[in-house]
Amino acid sequence: MQGWGAAPAAEAAGVSRATCYKWVRRFREEGLAGLEDRSSAPRRCPHALPPPKVKLILAARRRTGNGPHRLGPLLGHPRSTVYGVLRRHGCSRLANADRSTRIPIRYERERPGELLHVDVKKLGRIPPGGGHRVFGRSTEMRRRQQGRGYDYLHVAVDDHSRVAFVQVHPDERGPTAARFVLDAAAFFAEQGVKIERVMTDRHMSYMRSGDFLQALVAIEARHRPTRTYRPQSNGKAERFIQTLKREWAYKRPYRSNAGRLRALPGWVRFYNLRRPHAALGGRPPITRLVNNAGGNDS
Repeated sequence: MQGWGAAPAAEAAGVSRATCYKWVRRFREEGLAGLEDRSSAPRRCPHALPPPKVKLILAARRRTGNGPHRLGPLLGHPRSTVYGVLRRHGCSRLANADRSTRIPIRYERERPGELLHVDVKKLGRIPPGGGHRVFGRSTEMRRRQQGRGYDYLHVAVDDHSRVAFVQVHPDERGPTAARFVLDAAAFFAEQGVKIERVMTDRHMSYMRSGDFLQALVAIEARHRPTRTYRPQSNGKAERFIQTLKREWAYKRPYRSNAGRLRALPGWVRFYNLRRPHAALGGRPPITRLVNNAGGNDS
């Protein structure tokens, strides 16, 4: 406890004072258990669309391929209601569905190691004493931040299991990217997984670096660059980076850059070993990696 008042603590965390008081009340009433994430969904939703009507909307979408503007008047619902149903069920984009059946396509490799998503996230280093999340944004804060440089987070995510490997480096050049992919392959090899393909964006460190291409040859993996203007092809790495930022980098105000970096290995272990993953039915990524490395995943 640092003895901060509600107002400065809320400003440092980037939330309202009401939110700050809510978390304090939960902690006082329930202890650490009260700080666990909770679903924001209401317990009751009397105006929710009944399941039979949801099924009608989805069936009409698969049958006709029409969007909310045409399905709304046809089915007697507002366009926003139809769009909400399609979005929640992954049917809002025709590009994400089979052209003939309209069934949503879930892009996921069948076994661990078949495809490794690799990407880099650049984070500004925190000045001594803390950055703007501690002291707020100001001209003085910008001056203190100048010249501190960046940390480059190199991340690798297994397409099938979502198990992640992360390293921090001072740059994103080709030799660094090559060392990272060798270390990532060694990490997965320790789990009994052989990397077969590596997907990256079209950054020069991946596309024009002889060191990176030699690293791929050394681990006997093929390179799969994303299609031009289609960075979403590497979406699992992008999604992991968003989670990394929300749950580690910006989770709380850090007093130093070293303090933030010290918290990274523990968070990555938590992500791989304990954090429930919605796409895996609430299981942590490591369970799928261990179960399916030998083809035993159910």
